[in-house]
Amino acid sequence: MTKSIMAFSGPSNSGKTTLITKITQKMIQNNLKVLIIKHDPSDKAQFDFNGKDSFRFFQSGAEVIVLSPTRTTFFSHQERDILESIKMVKDFDICLVEGLKTLDLPRISVFCKEIDESYFAFSDAIASYKEITNKNLKWLYLDDIEGIYTYILEHAKKI
Repeated sequence: MTKSIMAFSGPSNSGKTTLITKITQKMIQNNLKVLIIKHDPSDKAQFDFNGKDSFRFFQSGAEVIVLSPTRTTFFSHQERDILESIKMVKDFDICLVEGLKTLDLPRISVFCKEIDESYFAFSDAIASYKEITNKNLKWLYLDDIEGIYTYILEHAKKI
């Protein structure tokens, strides 16, 4: 399979993470290797905690890689764009991006509650419980994981 990429957007608590998790599980069941990139525009994500060695190493100004039996974690002081980040990971089939709504990628906007039409301008599809009737956007029923999975395979951008 050629490497490909699909993005997801939506307001906070719109169901993005839940949908991406379900889609990822489906992809892995179908022997696809998935890379997920999450945008953290407000720097809220915590990767390590004060008092831990890796935190102290990072606070020293160094670039830090933590190797453990089940994962590798990279801590960097440099901002990287999405293409630089993707190049760091060699072994994947599809990259799912949460956020970065202005990035020119095929995009599904997710709304488990109220639909925010301000997302329509940069979306290719809307995943929601309430059907939309916008002729420029594909509507995907939010619980139809098989249908969303198929849509992603057909519409993800080749990279």
